[in-house]
Amino acid sequence: MITREIQLTAQITGTPTRDHFTVTKTEVDGQVLVRTDQIGLAATYLELMRADCTIPVPAWQPGQRVGVAAIGTVVRSESPELEVGDLVQSMTGWSEYSAGPADSYLKLDRELFADPGYHLGQGPTAYYGMAEVAAVGEGDVVFVSGAAGGVGSLAGQIAKCLGAARVIGSAGSPAKADYLVNELGYDAAFEYHDGPTADRLGELAPEGISAFFDVVGGEQYQGALHAARPGARFALCGSLSSQLGGAAQRFPQPDRAAAEAKGVELLPFSCYHTPDQIAAWREHFSSWLDEGRFVYPQTVVEGGIEDVPQAFLSLLQGSYQGNVSVRLSY
Repeated sequence: MITREIQLTAQITGTPTRDHFTVTKTEVDGQVLVRTDQIGLAATYLELMRADCTIPVPAWQPGQRVGVAAIGTVVRSESPELEVGDLVQSMTGWSEYSAGPADSYLKLDRELFADPGYHLGQGPTAYYGMAEVAAVGEGDVVFVSGAAGGVGSLAGQIAKCLGAARVIGSAGSPAKADYLVNELGYDAAFEYHDGPTADRLGELAPEGISAFFDVVGGEQYQGALHAARPGARFALCGSLSSQLGGAAQRFPQPDRAAAEAKGVELLPFSCYHTPDQIAAWREHFSSWLDEGRFVYPQTVVEGGIEDVPQAFLSLLQGSYQGNVSVRLSY
């Protein structure tokens, strides 16, 4: 079958633009044929488009289909494991249709969540980082940077569900800061352009923070370090404050000497979304939703496959809240 997909035109060295992506027709064939219904987007994808990618997985090459998580509907199957009409998740990326062996697709329960797009969220990263890496529990005072994004909007709620006494978030606009408090249950939030992070945390957590979930780095990391209690745990997930430039600029080394002087534990991590990580997240997520303790923040962009690159660029520019996906129209 001939389908349309998005390929990387050239690896990115500076600011990403629409010219870095090409809509191409290609043939797909396999044991199972799946129509893509919804495509997940994440800021992490930008790193995988770079020649000097720092993530320990192969970077995407020019002429290669880009993107990772997608959900779709089986439209043809030669396998007893999947039937026509089944909802499946895969890592097939930005394509209208995909094909492959049945075991490359994960069958999903259409009744598990109110919206199938919930399966595309960044929950495994948020849960693993907050529950396993930062080990947040009863009484913790937690700061989450980039809290209105896909990971952060889930991480703060996870901290509350795990028993944190107070959760504080930073965001890129007053509206997003209000959203964190009024919609997602954060105890406090601030717009990070509105003064030094250390000053804002001094006001909002005068007793200091005991855990930090960082997806931004830079000044917000420094502010968190200033506000940290002795023995605080820092789960370091990313450095969105410096997405452009060379690898050393994008992922600057944290000030370990200053952290050690305060007894702060630096815990950089990557989440590979293993079956165990996904299962742990879905178990808790489903339970918390049923109990009314959790809100799933998402932005769904409607459009064709040709609109996916622009949606991705808009995500990088901070135009959306929560977990972002594109629901394809045909």
